[in-house]
Order: sequence, then structure tokens, then C-alpha cells
Amino acid sequence: MEKIFFGALRAVDPYLATSRRLSELVGTAGRPAGRLNILGFGKASARMAQAAEESLQGLVSTSIVITKYGHSIPLKETEIIEAGHPIPDLNGLKATERIREIALDSSADDMNICLISGGGSALLVSPLDGISLEEKQEVTGLLLSAGADIFELNTVRKHISAVKGGRLAEALYPSKTVSLILSDVIGDRLDVIASGPTAPDETTYLDALNVLKRYGLTDKAPRGVLRIIEDGVEGRVPDTPSSDSEVFTRVDNIIIGSNRIALGAARQEASALGYSAEILTESLSGEAREAARWLCREVLARAGGKKACYVSGGETTVTVRGGGLGGRNLEFALAFAMEIEGVDGVALLSAGTDGTDGPTDAAGAVVDGETVPRARTLGLSPERYLEENDSYNFFKQAGGLLVTGPTGTNVMDLQIVLRW
Repeated sequence: MEKIFFGALRAVDPYLATSRRLSELVGTAGRPAGRLNILGFGKASARMAQAAEESLQGLVSTSIVITKYGHSIPLKETEIIEAGHPIPDLNGLKATERIREIALDSSADDMNICLISGGGSALLVSPLDGISLEEKQEVTGLLLSAGADIFELNTVRKHISAVKGGRLAEALYPSKTVSLILSDVIGDRLDVIASGPTAPDETTYLDALNVLKRYGLTDKAPRGVLRIIEDGVEGRVPDTPSSDSEVFTRVDNIIIGSNRIALGAARQEASALGYSAEILTESLSGEAREAARWLCREVLARAGGKKACYVSGGETTVTVRGGGLGGRNLEFALAFAMEIEGVDGVALLSAGTDGTDGPTDAAGAVVDGETVPRARTLGLSPERYLEENDSYNFFKQAGGLLVTGPTGTNVMDLQIVLRW
């Protein structure tokens, strides 16, 4: 399964994808009359910047990227700033202000290459006036703990930010902007990836308020956040720019990698290894444990007796009720392992393509029908660990952790199931 997983990662390598697109861009656009700036943010931005350095040698005026702690690489011409994810921090705030300064200083003769990947929502952080970084951290944590999905989370984040929801495009206007985007959202929606800093936003302040209401957070949300959102609903704060804004006449948003591409590569890799391979879904979502049970039912309902591989991708959520340690892939794997307890000939790998799952050093886990029986002989109760959202410590003792380190890419999660 690991071979299939790494085969999928190769297909969405941000360095290769960025190099290919920039080679085409340089050949058609030529050198801008003014400055050429590289502005990157996301977990894959360092590898993307490496490709940009090599493809645009001698052309770049400024190159700065923001990535997650532990995801940087040594580069010659690019300043890489590490910052907090999924909760934004002061490093991200300071780095984003520098990007905004470059954007606001750009002219119609300038060109900007934005390198955007998953994680950009937390890393590119610039709260609107009246909202503190601590308040933005608090509301992000509240939404994550409540189980809000990426669409809901970003709806709120866009409306309390000076750079998200197309507001970076506003700052860059009237310069020319080309955004190369590694997608980490279901459906590759430009307005959701990294909260759509250079894409039109069709959500409103009312939508943001409704997300807070949906999760019962209007009484818990920080005062500054709630005040800005309520002012926006009443029209006292301008909403994010929509598709009819003139700023987007100077922006090209280009998807260069996605979960769909990774799934196709996983299927090809499995076929090359002799498996009958099938993609079950490209949009796995919802509570991790419930999605795991659904996937298990789908796999077991298919005829056995042959060497088969089933792959799926997407991004689930975890509603945190316990005090344990884990991420959505680890919780997914634990729930799946409980469903196949004692079943022969079935195994699952569930992992984040970025190499990290939640606040852990693991990408995910690998399980089979012996995982839970083996754990029980060690005195471990999988039910208790699942209830406490403590999947990481379960696998740390029972075995099965998949530790890859940062992969340099980020296109959501992959699940690979083998039957034999």
C-alpha cells in the first residue's frame, strides 16, 4: 500500500507541476515591463518556489513564501518564513503584512506569480482592523473543534481577513497576477483553496454569521469577530469582491495539481502491481469515523476472491469530544480497523498527502483485520481510544503509524484499501 501511496504523491509533486506551468508561461508572456514578484503561501509553497527560482532565473525582483513549521527547504533567492498551522500565529501575521506591502506597492507594469497550496488559509493571515490575531486564533479553534468543514471554516475566515476571499487580488490590482494552485479541497473550488485570496467570493457576511449560528458559536465567538461580521451583514463593512469586480480582469487562477490527479495515479500504480483497481469516490467527507464505516461497507459489499484495490480521496472532519491526540486520518483508520476486526484479506492505508495528520508526526495509519485483536491482547480498548479522540496513542502502542515526514505536497487525503 505504501508503494501505491507514494506513487500517487509523485503525480502531484509541486516542483514538477510548477516547473511545467512556468515553462509555458515564460514562453508566452515574456518578461514584464516592471517587477516580477513571487508570493507563496501553503504547505507546498517551498517546493513550488524552488521550481520558480529555477524557471525564472534572473527575472525575479522579490520572492517570499510562507509555509508550515518543518516544511521549508534551503533556497537561494527566496525568503521562506515558517508559521503556524492550522492555528495562525505571529510569524504568519508578520509575513503576510510583508506580502500585502508588496501587493499594495505594485503597479500596472508589474507581474505577480502567486504560489498557492493547502494550508494557506492559516499561513496567510491578516485580520481586518478591529480583530486581533488572538481573536482570529480563537474563532479558528472553535470552528475546528466543533467539526466545521473546510467550506464553512473558510466562509468565516474570508470575512474577517484583509487578504482572503479575493482581497489579496484587490491589493495587487492593477498589476497582472497569475496564481498557480495546488488544490486541497473537494471539487477544486478556487474560492475555497487557501480561502481564495485571488479568486472571486460569492459568499457573504450573512453566510459567515449563519456558520457561527449553525455550530452554536455566536455566544462563544470573540467580540471583535462577531462585531465585524454583524457590521458586514448590516452593510457597514464592504463584503468580499465577487466575480463582477474589475480586479479579476487582471488575474489568472490555474489549478496545477489536485486529489483527482493523485487518485488516478494511485489506480495506475495498483494496476501495475497486479491489482484490479477502482476509484470509489473523489469526495469523501463528513465525520471521519462515519466515513470509515461507509467505506468499509462499500468494500466488503464487493465480490471477494480476487486481488483488488479500492482508492478514495477527500477530506473528512473530526468533532473533538475527548482530550486525546490524533487527526482525521488516524481516527478514520481506527474506526475502519474496528469494522474489520478479525476479517481476513482486507487492509487500509489512510493518510494525508502532506505527511502530517492533525497535531502529530504521523501522516496516518495502516490497519488490517488483526490490528484490533492485537491491540486487545495488549490491554487496549479501541472503543475508549476512539471516544477520547486518541487515535495517535492507540496506534503508537498497537502499531500501524505511517510516518513519512513532510512530503512537500498537499492535495487532501488518500485512502487505499486492498483485498486479496
